[in-house]
Amino acid sequence: MTCIILADHKPHAVCFPSPAQSHIKSMLKLAKLLHYKGFHITFVNTEFNHKRLLKSRGSDSLKGLPDFQFESIPDGLPPSDENATQDLPGLCEAARKNLLAPFNDLLDKLNDTASPDVPPVTCIVSDGFMPVAIDAAAKREIPIALFFTISACSFMGFKQFQALKEKGLTPLKDESFLTNGYLDRVVDWIAGMKDIRLRDLPSFIRTTDPNDCLFNFCMESVERSPSDDLDSIDCNLWKEEVECLQWLDSRKPNSVIYVNFGSIAVATKEQLVEFGMGLSKSGHPFLWIIRPDIITGDSAILPPEFTEETKERGFICSWCPQEEVLNHPSIGGFLTHCGWGSTIESISSGVPMLCWPSFGDQQTNCRYTCNEWAIGMEIDSNVTRENVEKQVRELMEGEEGKKMKKKAMEWKRLALEATRPSGSSSMNLDKLVTEVLLS
Repeated sequence: MTCIILADHKPHAVCFPSPAQSHIKSMLKLAKLLHYKGFHITFVNTEFNHKRLLKSRGSDSLKGLPDFQFESIPDGLPPSDENATQDLPGLCEAARKNLLAPFNDLLDKLNDTASPDVPPVTCIVSDGFMPVAIDAAAKREIPIALFFTISACSFMGFKQFQALKEKGLTPLKDESFLTNGYLDRVVDWIAGMKDIRLRDLPSFIRTTDPNDCLFNFCMESVERSPSDDLDSIDCNLWKEEVECLQWLDSRKPNSVIYVNFGSIAVATKEQLVEFGMGLSKSGHPFLWIIRPDIITGDSAILPPEFTEETKERGFICSWCPQEEVLNHPSIGGFLTHCGWGSTIESISSGVPMLCWPSFGDQQTNCRYTCNEWAIGMEIDSNVTRENVEKQVRELMEGEEGKKMKKKAMEWKRLALEATRPSGSSSMNLDKLVTEVLLS
């Protein structure tokens, strides 16, 4: 049975995402669900991302509703290019050192200005990689729920960081361990993750530095997580180019390969060219998302022959409404970085994947997409145009691609069942509300 709060005084949830596009998007979806359940919502972004959202979606985009408000806090980082993704190690250091004080100040302000229309804060829903929120909740003795926007198997991988360090499996002794077969070693103690290899675990273990800030930040964040069980508003840090949907309308069903490497992953000029020429030689129509900052410190330039060969069957833009794209009937496959948000959206749309994982949990997601769920094929990290052409053709027209499409449609059906009112995801959300946030 669906849980809807019918009370004189609304509970007030403060939602605090990690300052990255995919994390903000996932948290906003959860915040909307809680709002539907009867919560007053305050959604907190960093000032940097708050300004980016205003720029990409317009000055009215963050006005919210009377009971769904947006706030911002400083991240303490030096000013940076507003059109580029912030430095990931810098964001981790900010989350560690800079955010607790301004977050506490915001909570104090919300409580001090509480009124019959805006209740005091009763709970916090924080990104699992924003552990400062745990301290803020403890100070006020209010419930907190940690929302990890990654898969369960990736979370289990992060949970092993401490054990991997204690067993001497990370940090690596030197960089030769990246290529000498060491990463193929099987890790046999993780429950539910049979035959998982070191290379399938979140990529931050691939460091030679015992003080690596990303490894240590992730390890500390998941160690702090509790071990018990547990449309008008939108967000995009880049402006969506909806013209791509009209272009998709002109294409045949299941004919287009959609290419998007997410909001953070970067590529080299050489990799971009190899992907481009592989797409060109495949002969298939494609929609390719190329962010302004996809090549670190430089602009993305594709060779003239690519432009000439693909001008009638390719569409390139800097960002798009991904869920609408994946659900468009012309989309037949998704070349992805394997971020968990993209993986979930592809599964929910019944779209098989070509996987080119970059960092973090993406290697784990790739492993399960390709080896366990049989809805994807991995592209070698040393990307070549020949492999891209071959694998795009196999996905879009080969026997293996047909099998993956059939399997992807089965997963889509399961996802729909899970999100129905009596489905497992809906019931878990109700348990979150009744057993954690209102406890």
